[in-house]
Formats: sequence, C-alpha cells, structure tokens
Amino acid sequence: MFSRLGATLRQALGDVALRIDHIGSTAIPGLAAKPIIDVQVSVASFDPADAYRIPLEGLGYVFRADNPELTKRYFREKPGRRRTHIHVRRAGSWAEQFALLFRDYMRAHDEDAQQYAALKYRLAEQYGEDRRGYTEAKSAFTWQIMMGADKWSRDIGWQPGPSDP
Repeated sequence: MFSRLGATLRQALGDVALRIDHIGSTAIPGLAAKPIIDVQVSVASFDPADAYRIPLEGLGYVFRADNPELTKRYFREKPGRRRTHIHVRRAGSWAEQFALLFRDYMRAHDEDAQQYAALKYRLAEQYGEDRRGYTEAKSAFTWQIMMGADKWSRDIGWQPGPSDP
C-alpha cells in the first residue's frame, strides 16, 4: 500500500519532496500495527507552505493546523478514507532523523520490535480510545529504544538510506 501511496505523493509533490519515507509501525515488517499508514515527507523548508499543502490537499488530505508539534506540518485523510498520517518535516532536522533511525533500528532488531508490539497491545487494552494517553505511555519505551538506536547508529555509521520506493 505504501508503494502506491508513495508513487502518488511523488508525482504530486515533485521536487518539493526531497524524501518520501514509510515510517511508523506499518513500516517495520512483522510488527503489530494499527491499520494506519504513516508517511514522512521531507522538504527543504516549511515555507512556502503552499508548495506542499496545495498538492496534498489536491490528493484529498486535510491540513491539521491545530497540530501542536512545531517540528512538522501534519495532514490526515478526509473522513471515510483510509487512515493516513502525513508528517511533513524539514530535511536533515532532528525530528526527521529520529523517525528514520527509530524505523531502521527496529527493522534490524526484531527482539526489540517484538517487545514494542507486546507493549502496544497492553497499552491499547489499557487506554482504549485515549490516543494521547496511549502515545504518552509508549514514551519511556521509545526513549529506551532510542538510547540503543543511538549506540547502534554510532557503531555502524548509520545514515538514512535512499528514500523508500
């Protein structure tokens, strides 16, 4: 599904998108995940916003101006369409690199990915529809993983590979 979506986004965004990557749990083979596709679109700058906003809105995505996270611009599907989260981040930013390193580390470390899956199941049961509570409850584990990912990245000289196909 991501391959089709990525191709559509590449065609609509052209050179504005320096990278288009599949991130989040569905980007980690074998990891339990909600049926939500997370996509990271890397841009040189957030301004002018129309450079990415108009093409994304043309594809039916809704800009979420109320997103409190200032390191990204956030788009979601229109009601009734397949759940898709599009995170537009500045290329080379810490936030962009964080998402890619987390994904790549989890792809390379199945035991940690399975621990993450088990945690997600427990938290989903505990928090139900409380998305914010669920996300906050994952935070300590995420940072624990990122400590290992940081060491791993230094040990192997990690860099993001090419943008996902």
